[in-house]
Amino acid sequence: MIKLLVAGACGKMGAQILSLAAKDSAFKITGAFESKGHARVGKPLSEILGIEGLNTAVTAGIESVVKAGDVVIDFTHRDATPEHVRACQAAGLAMVIGTTGLSEETLQTIKQASQKIAIVQSPNMSAGVNLLFKLTELVAAKLSDEYDIEIVEAHHRHKKDAPSGTALELARSAARGRKVDLSQKGVYGREGLTGERPRGEIGVHAVRGGDVVGDHTVSFMAEGERVELTHKASSREAFAKGALLAAKFVAGKKTGLYTMHDVLGL
Repeated sequence: MIKLLVAGACGKMGAQILSLAAKDSAFKITGAFESKGHARVGKPLSEILGIEGLNTAVTAGIESVVKAGDVVIDFTHRDATPEHVRACQAAGLAMVIGTTGLSEETLQTIKQASQKIAIVQSPNMSAGVNLLFKLTELVAAKLSDEYDIEIVEAHHRHKKDAPSGTALELARSAARGRKVDLSQKGVYGREGLTGERPRGEIGVHAVRGGDVVGDHTVSFMAEGERVELTHKASSREAFAKGALLAAKFVAGKKTGLYTMHDVLGL
């Protein structure tokens, strides 16, 4: 049985992960933590999630539970994740990281930590989205740059980073397929008199509003035809299921940096 710790336990993703893990016999929830000063610190998960018998209380900070688990699942904030990585490295815990908007410095911290512990890090844990990454790379490789690539993502009004980590990974997938440098070809939104669209650009655009869980569309547009690849999430359950699948995968590993492609065998 995997002893599971969940960061950001009272957030939307944390709560969804805990709800599913509580029904999965592969897991024992041994810790759930929030930022220090959070209003629900000290309250039992049974009260927060409405699941009888889940008496584990929400604690403050990773230090309070780091010795109690095998794997930490982290869907929190870009500023909190580095601290969690360092604590897990010191304690020898495996990690699943789904936090988006991570800085290059944090990504480097994760890479270095993976030499000591096993980590699955992905901007999106959904099986469908990870298939979309692969399909985007394949289509970009097969269609010439006569096909303009535009990526549009939509999320709820509360999302703090833009464009989404998933949209950025789709752009990277398209760039890999085209064998181009995204830093040279990526364009993020347009405004003003931009002139004719240069050949080979990879456009990325963010829409925010309402309660949209997550929509992503990659369009390949040429004279006379358009190919579109779309994924729409109607709930967070797909992401939570993927995170738990990743936790099962990484629990048996000692070291290494993995993605959901590894978890799903893509």
